[in-house]
Amino acid sequence: MAVLHMTEAEVVNDIAAVLEKVRQGNEVVIEQNSQPVAVVKPAKPMVRTLSELFTFLERCRAEGLIDDDWARDVEEWRKLYNQPWIPPSWD
Repeated sequence: MAVLHMTEAEVVNDIAAVLEKVRQGNEVVIEQNSQPVAVVKPAKPMVRTLSELFTFLERCRAEGLIDDDWARDVEEWRKLYNQPWIPPSWD
């Protein structure tokens, strides 16, 4: 996407429009006296793998942060969904 240059005053006058541009994937360079002061860019989504999730849950269980019933439910889910994914055929 594009890199947009805006003055501090422009950003302050319509922050909603600036954020919409960022949501669309643009970077906004905020300038004062033609000098960059800040860059606003889209945040990278936080992505976790299932193995990271299960490791985290095991640590929580070891620390007593989740109860045994819930841990058993998670383990059942893990068994069910620990199979390789076979995508459907779209004939």
